[in-house]
Amino acid sequence: MTKLVERSGLALLNELIKDPDRKPLWKIIYELLYLFFLYREIPVHYFSRYLFKKGIINIKNYLPNKLLCERVTPNFNDKTVKDVLDNKLFFDFFYSQFNISLPRIIMYNFKKIFVLSKNATEVKSVGDFKELLLEIFRQNPSYESIFIKKTNSSSCGSNIYKLFLYQVNGKPEVIDEIYFDVIRSGFLFQETINQHRDLIELNSSCLNTIRMDTFVDNNGEANIISAYLRMSINDQFVDNISSGGCQVGINLQTGKLKKFGYGPIKIFGIKVFTEHPKSKIVFENFNVPFFPQIKELVLKAAIYIPGLRLVGWDIAIGASGPVLIEGNSDYDITGNDLADGGYFANPTFRKAFHEIKYL
Repeated sequence: MTKLVERSGLALLNELIKDPDRKPLWKIIYELLYLFFLYREIPVHYFSRYLFKKGIINIKNYLPNKLLCERVTPNFNDKTVKDVLDNKLFFDFFYSQFNISLPRIIMYNFKKIFVLSKNATEVKSVGDFKELLLEIFRQNPSYESIFIKKTNSSSCGSNIYKLFLYQVNGKPEVIDEIYFDVIRSGFLFQETINQHRDLIELNSSCLNTIRMDTFVDNNGEANIISAYLRMSINDQFVDNISSGGCQVGINLQTGKLKKFGYGPIKIFGIKVFTEHPKSKIVFENFNVPFFPQIKELVLKAAIYIPGLRLVGWDIAIGASGPVLIEGNSDYDITGNDLADGGYFANPTFRKAFHEIKYL
């Protein structure tokens, strides 16, 4: 796994100046000033959305994150309902009653109390913890690995471990690290999803997931706003963009990937991808498996929780169909903005934004 190194501001500026696909410098400066006065904040999204590239004319359609977080989301999502999504254990308890496909939770804990196979056990040492882990693999002999995620606050790839059986038997330093992290709070121990073969061919280093966001209108009807596929391009076991991943927009009508992929500009610079760097599979027109079922799944999930009207859903694609990983009521707009060529150009998002103008 290649170590991720962030570029300095000076290095990014040098790349920008040398970029043959950028707009003229006077145009970039003019647009930055225009957006500054329009939004009354430093328009950092100008760079994260690649608005400096030639051919990007509709810069007003790309929105700063602050606008979504402070003006849009709070008007649609009831804070008293958020725990259903924010707490992964609550999420599983709630959505499992609707016959929705979810990752199987094998074990969970709160500090030193662990629940496995409906039995609560106090873990007093690393040795006790290792024995519980071995018991998981004994009860599930087909498992080669499991995922360990913090019950709360495991966004952006943090507080997540992928643990293999060989590490339990032969990597005591790995078990020590996980143990002392886990007993400080609460974690879930989940199955590793058997990913669809097409996505393994695209990128085999991680579980590649789809972010699809929905809006529930005043009539209680759920609408899909946009979607994009996330994958690692740096041999990480998580696909989060902030962890060095890449995202490619999905055409909602066809279920095929769009042409360009984008990674975090601080890590990969201003490079735009048209194929996966490792597998060399071209993004454009790559068919996302089970896409109609994915849309059906998120629309069902959105309707079941009407107190949260604007949600970003994370979906994995298993060998036999989509699996709902989690929902996010405070999701980062960057990926959706890029996926849709400007979030404000999206008619469903405009419908939501038009509603809050009169609140």
